[in-house]
Amino acid sequence: MTSDALGGPDELRERLLRGELHDPHALLGAHPFGAGATVRAFHPEAERAECLLGTRALEMQAIGGGLFAIALPSERVPLGHRVRFHFAGGGMLERDDPYRFLPTVGELDLHLFAEGNHRRLWQVLGANVRVVDGVEGTAFAVWAPTARAVSLIGDFDHWDPRALPMRALGASGVWELFVPGVGVGSQYKFVIRSNLGVVRVKSDPYAKAMELPPQTASVVTRQTHEWGDAEWMASRRERDWRREPMSIYELHFGSWRRILEEGNRSLSYRELAAPLVEHLHKLGMTHVELMPMAEHPFYGSWGYQISGYFAPTARFGVPDDFRYFVDVLHQNGIGVLLDWVPAHFPKDDFALARFDGSALYEHQDPRLGEHPDWGTLIFNYGRAEVRAFLLANALYWLEEFHIDGLRVDAVASMLYLDYSRNAGEWVPNRFGGRENLEAIELLKAVNHIVTEEAPGAITIAEESTAWAGVTTAAVEGGLGFTFKWNMGWMHDTLSYFQKEPIYRKFHQNQLTFSMIYEYHERFINSLSHDEVVHGKGALLSKMPGDDWQRFANLRALFAYQYTRPGKQLYFMGAEIAQRSEWNHDGAVDFGLLADERHARHLHFMQALGQLYLRTPALWRDDPSPESFEWIDAADSESSVFSYLRRSGDEVALVIMNLTPVPRRPYRVGAPRGGEYRVVLDTDAVEFGGSGFSRQSVVQAQAEPVHGRPCSIELDLPPLAALVLVPS
Repeated sequence: MTSDALGGPDELRERLLRGELHDPHALLGAHPFGAGATVRAFHPEAERAECLLGTRALEMQAIGGGLFAIALPSERVPLGHRVRFHFAGGGMLERDDPYRFLPTVGELDLHLFAEGNHRRLWQVLGANVRVVDGVEGTAFAVWAPTARAVSLIGDFDHWDPRALPMRALGASGVWELFVPGVGVGSQYKFVIRSNLGVVRVKSDPYAKAMELPPQTASVVTRQTHEWGDAEWMASRRERDWRREPMSIYELHFGSWRRILEEGNRSLSYRELAAPLVEHLHKLGMTHVELMPMAEHPFYGSWGYQISGYFAPTARFGVPDDFRYFVDVLHQNGIGVLLDWVPAHFPKDDFALARFDGSALYEHQDPRLGEHPDWGTLIFNYGRAEVRAFLLANALYWLEEFHIDGLRVDAVASMLYLDYSRNAGEWVPNRFGGRENLEAIELLKAVNHIVTEEAPGAITIAEESTAWAGVTTAAVEGGLGFTFKWNMGWMHDTLSYFQKEPIYRKFHQNQLTFSMIYEYHERFINSLSHDEVVHGKGALLSKMPGDDWQRFANLRALFAYQYTRPGKQLYFMGAEIAQRSEWNHDGAVDFGLLADERHARHLHFMQALGQLYLRTPALWRDDPSPESFEWIDAADSESSVFSYLRRSGDEVALVIMNLTPVPRRPYRVGAPRGGEYRVVLDTDAVEFGGSGFSRQSVVQAQAEPVHGRPCSIELDLPPLAALVLVPS
């Protein structure tokens, strides 16, 4: 046998040595040869190689360029062999031959991927630790359809792009390689040679862990955490959050608390869990909403420019640490929501952008593929494999990390092709319209899959336009979200509260208008991080007047948020009336609690949260228009308005006086006679108020007012809200 015959076809050898062989398994590994077999192995730095069969170590012949081969006349394929490479200076590498294994990605997986319907794609693509033919290692797979060749590099092959070429699986665009001996903690990337000859070094789009930024390698990982939240997960399946109390605490993980003595570092996943649970319980919070936790290269993006869609950020620990965090919250009765960002991704060269040299995850046309506001790229929602990537990613967080819901960021930018674009800067859809039909179908599919695969989990749309049917079921023509942030309410309400009280009588409609469209969707009344950054100031600083009036206004604002229809969300720091706007490099200024004003505000927020939880009239019938009634919204001259919340026979009466002028006496209609208890007075001394009203119990008299058969006469404190319930 000549060395050329032993070394395989000349063309395959030459392409292997050039790094352009799309099917290295056709040359390397064990192959039938005559009545026996031949084994070929490749390592560009090796001086010698041995084929190991059982206890035998058989010297292989050097073919050239790091290719070695041996003929085994009495052996039959498959062999189950290992390879031992020897290097200059005495170094050695021994492992099972990566090129003796069948593909780890099946035909059905490839079919579902090509269709855009593979729901658990993370179990197929990326890096998955597994045992194949009794050998433990890691199966690597990546989608790069226009690549000429792809190779795997990592700390297990000295980052040598020649050492581990991957195999193309037909016309699927998927490249695959099982590497024995590679396990948890190994770092890796893909080297992609494009059809134009450009070589790109890329992180894994499906990596389940990544290096600590600014490093960008992907990391092999697998779950070892043992979940203890079975009771929570079982009960979640039976809950209808539309009719449950829901108060959401929006959290930026890295800036809640920091340890100044250790370089101002953020708390880890494990460190933050217990103190957060204690804090949320006192506030009466039912959920925490985490700003994006997927890996992102630029901390200042707050997580909204993601490079690793399947990897919890390494800034706070490893993926199992994040599982621990979620588990602890669940075991303490707190749901975990996660911001999810399918609207755009950054242009960082190591990540998704121009992944295989082509516009793969994004559109080629910048009118479709570039976001003018954020300098980012827009997913090509019409491409089946991109759709599969996003659908699987949504389910991944719910299934692998027990996340209870996804708040989908920037939905408006997905729905409209002309979002933030001038005439001529966008491409109409096939019907000539401005709607992004592919993005609409993706959102519907995500909401359907969440409902089907994760019962009890919810989806929330951050959607700032008047798009109809955001929370209507897809089968009824809607998008299928569970809830929508009420951005209109937020803008109108903050605009009203920022006005000097003397002018509020001209703007009472800003507080009443939202009820016109309240039941068109299912809303969450959000006062989010977006309202306390970029020079907007903290909520307290938005309030007019002196310091006493600012605190009084803020208490009234939160009382209004909690007692009107819909769920509520506020951003961390609001509970202590933080004075400075949010800084992601800092932390919530809990030191303010040494000041009695801030301590009393926290006490108020805790009392408000607990009142909400124990008052079903404020939440049980939220989806029903019968759960809210105006008593009087017409007293704009006094800037007083009142309304009723109800659930069956349970009622709560809310009266708000939004000027610093006390109103005494003030008569307001009541739904029935009898005794009413004041269960919340935002002007109470214990909350930092004036204590103007001394009434804890009032009597409804048979005197019709505001179209009601009875009425209550009481003293309205300045800049305050009162909540009364029948005794």
